[in-house]
Amino acid sequence: MVAIGHNIKMFRERAGISQEDLAFKIRVGTRTIQRYESGEQIPTMQTMLKISTALDVPASELIREVYYAAPSYLSEKSTDV
Repeated sequence: MVAIGHNIKMFRERAGISQEDLAFKIRVGTRTIQRYESGEQIPTMQTMLKISTALDVPASELIREVYYAAPSYLSEKSTDV
């Protein structure tokens, strides 16, 4: 899930927005943005939509790499069902 945080940081920096500005735009604390970007905390889907709006990026781009970063054992479990 660290990929989400990486993507948030990457798109935020591309947009030239500080953590403080992003926090203000989506109405959370700066520390929350720091937690999202470090992977300590995963934003809710509603928050992801707010972030995508604030950064003018499709939400799908923010979560895109999550599927590629998933551990291999997840795909193995799905075939056992």
